[in-house]
Amino acid sequence: MASAAQRRDNTISFERVKHASQVIRQQAESVTELAKNVPAEFDLAIELMLGCRGSVIVTGMGKAGWIGQKISASLASTGTRSHFLHPAEAIHGDLGRIGPEDLVLAFSNSGETSEIVTLLPSIKSIGVPLIAITAKRESTLSQHSDLVLNYGKTSESGHLGLAPSTSTTLMLVLGDAIALTLSNERKFRPHDFAKFHPGGSLGKRLALVEEIMRPIQQCRIAIENETVRSIYIRNQSESRRSGAVMVVAKNGKLAGLFTDSDLARLLERQQDSQFDQSIAEVMTTGPLTIQKGTRTEVAIETLACRNISELPVVDLQGNPIGLIDITDVVNL
Repeated sequence: MASAAQRRDNTISFERVKHASQVIRQQAESVTELAKNVPAEFDLAIELMLGCRGSVIVTGMGKAGWIGQKISASLASTGTRSHFLHPAEAIHGDLGRIGPEDLVLAFSNSGETSEIVTLLPSIKSIGVPLIAITAKRESTLSQHSDLVLNYGKTSESGHLGLAPSTSTTLMLVLGDAIALTLSNERKFRPHDFAKFHPGGSLGKRLALVEEIMRPIQQCRIAIENETVRSIYIRNQSESRRSGAVMVVAKNGKLAGLFTDSDLARLLERQQDSQFDQSIAEVMTTGPLTIQKGTRTEVAIETLACRNISELPVVDLQGNPIGLIDITDVVNL
């Protein structure tokens, strides 16, 4: 039987999980309700932002400001120029960041955030459109805005019901809806996305194969009548050298591929005599290739589905220009 201490620990654990579930459920229900009742002026806001010739300047204070920074980053990475403006810094000179062709997107649950309200006369004097994302249509911010995206009154999560939680979740999903709707309207595609994400695994997966391949200068290249032994003893010092040998025909096109696995197979079968024979006799003819201009994620899928470790990259004429080794993409 469980001891009294164990039963107490189990009870505490259950109550914690129950509370977490309530918080998540409450926010999920609010998001579902918002999905059913997207603010009436959402379409007008999208039209206004599509017509913006400058940048979408996002502002917000406190927790709403952190949400605003995320939305500004999402806008910028999905095809809409955007910058975040801290309202407290704005009144000390950073208002100069707002240009005459810009648009301001302000986040404030109450619509009465003092730092935001203080900015309103200045934004009006600059003459740029102002869109508010708020819970209160009759607030000061709403009254000074050109458009109001009102997500309605909310109850914050947790036992106190005070810390911004449900409200910031609604700001987040509404901001994401704006960013991704704009992206869709702008016909923003994966290759566009890749331009803004050159780093990290996501950027590399979206990059073209020629951007991540081992260039031809760093690959083992042989002609059909060369021997296996002569190819492997050839002095090469490139740091990214692959064990695979791309064999080319007289016309320069890829004729075959000889890999480390092929070499190991000759050793296992004690076919040492093959080392001094033409590589054309032991290579894989007509190997699987990938064409220049293809996204890396396609190469990754090909390597995985076909259970291969090397994938030659060829140009439109079938001439090899490089090689993708599985070790180059294993972490993508």
